[in-house]
Amino acid sequence: MAKILFIVSGATYWVLKDGTRYATGYWAEEFARPYKILTDAGHEVVVGTPKGVTPNVDMMSLRPEMTGGVQAALDLEAIIRSAEAMRRPLALSDVRLEDYDGVYLPGGHGPMADLAFDADVGRLLTAQLASGNPLFIVCHGPAAMLATRIHGVSPFKGYRVTGFTNAEEEAVGLASKVTWLLETDLKEKVGVNFSRGEIWKPYMVEDRNLVTGQNPASAEVLAKRLLEVLKSRGADVKSAPRKQDQGARASAPH
Repeated sequence: MAKILFIVSGATYWVLKDGTRYATGYWAEEFARPYKILTDAGHEVVVGTPKGVTPNVDMMSLRPEMTGGVQAALDLEAIIRSAEAMRRPLALSDVRLEDYDGVYLPGGHGPMADLAFDADVGRLLTAQLASGNPLFIVCHGPAAMLATRIHGVSPFKGYRVTGFTNAEEEAVGLASKVTWLLETDLKEKVGVNFSRGEIWKPYMVEDRNLVTGQNPASAEVLAKRLLEVLKSRGADVKSAPRKQDQGARASAPH
């Protein structure tokens, strides 16, 4: 049994250009699908948040029109309610990476409000990347890479990554309202080699031990790949997964 650290946003809102508070949090599908896939396979999930605050689900992510139907929304809610780890998160300042076999970051707009500026997040991602152990990040989760910069330089510079694209932000009507865009800042401030697939479709990019997904529909793809990596490693947690890009055809828009 492997032990996986989920680094989850503790934000409840994101301040827009005009100063208004946009209600947010973590995106339900991006937590629930990987959580179920990993725990059903017998692995343990531990949640860590800034200062150990209880994560807040973005209620928009539980709307039937966002999940593919009423039953899908109810299923996601049931998974979240059953996840005891979400009710007793660790403070990221107390996390010991050597206790975990992998790290996963779900998105939602929450990471744009807190993880992108959190020193503990920066420290943990930097150490996890250097360790060669699995680091899986989806959707807006790559915002956390901004916290790894020291004197303007990030260890993620030059890595091939994906994340929620500017086109997808425009499609949800927020691109013109926000103070910064994930794709733009990852390219300009972190220096990543940003890759994108078709909007709303699952898309995954794998570079050394870093695996990123573009959007909510990519979360399940990442979780299944993480299972493969954990299985292939067995007792040898030092070997790194291969480098590749993967696109996948998909589910309904999110």
